[in-house]
Amino acid sequence: MTLDPTVTIVIIVVLAVIALSVFLTFFPIMLWISALASGVRVGIITLVAMRLRRVVPSRIVNPLIKATKAGLGLTINQLESHFLAGGNVDRVVNSLIAAQRANIELEFERAAAIDLAGRDVLQAVQMSVNPRVIETPTVAAVAKNGIEVKVKARVTVRANIERLVGGAGEETIIARVGEGIVTTVGSSDSHKDVLENPDLISRTVLGKGLDAGTAFEILSIDIADVDVGKNIGAHLQTEQAEADKRIAQAKAEERRAMAVAHEQEMKARVVEMRALVVESESQVPLAMAEALKQGKIGVLDYMNFKNIEADTSMRNSIGKTDSSTPDKEER
Repeated sequence: MTLDPTVTIVIIVVLAVIALSVFLTFFPIMLWISALASGVRVGIITLVAMRLRRVVPSRIVNPLIKATKAGLGLTINQLESHFLAGGNVDRVVNSLIAAQRANIELEFERAAAIDLAGRDVLQAVQMSVNPRVIETPTVAAVAKNGIEVKVKARVTVRANIERLVGGAGEETIIARVGEGIVTTVGSSDSHKDVLENPDLISRTVLGKGLDAGTAFEILSIDIADVDVGKNIGAHLQTEQAEADKRIAQAKAEERRAMAVAHEQEMKARVVEMRALVVESESQVPLAMAEALKQGKIGVLDYMNFKNIEADTSMRNSIGKTDSSTPDKEER
């Protein structure tokens, strides 16, 4: 069976296109031509080897072309090793070019280390040229006279390339500035001193060297706003007085409870003693009966005892009546 010549031509063209695509995939001819035209000497075999190492040649060659045009003198091995380490080659080359234009000393190894550390090296170079302003949140501090002062500051910082790897970030700067504000206001005798001279805070905080160990260099600290807050001293004294009052009330309640308990104890003891008296009195008739039986006392003696007892009871009744008469007259 013979194929139609047209079909044969179509098949040949498709196979040629596929073969050309595969060839261009492993042999980036256009990229090689661009590199040669830019003065970058890179072999076609080197580009093929990049493909085999799963490196995208354009991500290496294009930054190398920019570096060569800028006169940085970088090699393809430096860029490829940084790419294999997980770095951003294009951003590192851009940062080196920006540092060169700004007359900032920055080597490739340091820029690569900064990039691998997770920091934006290009932004750091730009911040070295154009300082950044960090606005702190409102910091509340209390002067010695107990008045609260609320301060908001603006910190102008510049990136320090030498300390960018391992240096603390913006959060540390903000925390240290807040600490300095609290210390300065707290050491002031009155809140009026802070209101009259807010630059005192700037001078004191700036003189503490707050940028030590950070990735920034503090250029200036400006006080943006100063407000007077609550009278914290009076509030604390009020709370202390209220606490002392509650303690005194608790102690008084404790003493009252002890007095009530002691009173109940005394009442119980009185009842107990009365019970003993009644018990003792109940023994008297038995003793007298025993004495009559044994003849130790006579009948007349017993009758005299009863008469004395009756007379005593009558006198007690009369005494109770006399004692109640004045109350009736007062009524």
